[in-house]
Amino acid sequence: MKTQFLSLAQVRSLPAPFGSRRNDAFPRTLRACVMGLMVMCFGALPMTSFAETPVNINLATAESLAEALEGVGLAKATRIIEYREAYGPFEQIEELASVQGIGQATIDKNRDAIRLQ
Repeated sequence: MKTQFLSLAQVRSLPAPFGSRRNDAFPRTLRACVMGLMVMCFGALPMTSFAETPVNINLATAESLAEALEGVGLAKATRIIEYREAYGPFEQIEELASVQGIGQATIDKNRDAIRLQ
């Protein structure tokens, strides 16, 4: 049995299968629109406020602190809780700088989201 190979020009000249949109620009346009929309939506995330509602650092759990505060993961949130349990409730937001891993930049980024009462 002899195998016959088609050239690229011959393949391109074959009719498209039923339902195929090989020559249709609509799927590419739709794909470009969807990708553009995703970039606009997810690309804007760093510009939005990280916390939707303020968090009370004297009452919050580690999970809620990690979720609400930008730059604070579960490890740093656990350190905040440990510091609070060792030294009592925070009286000023700046006291957070005493927690290992929390610097002034993190405090400044989250100042509007932090509550003491």
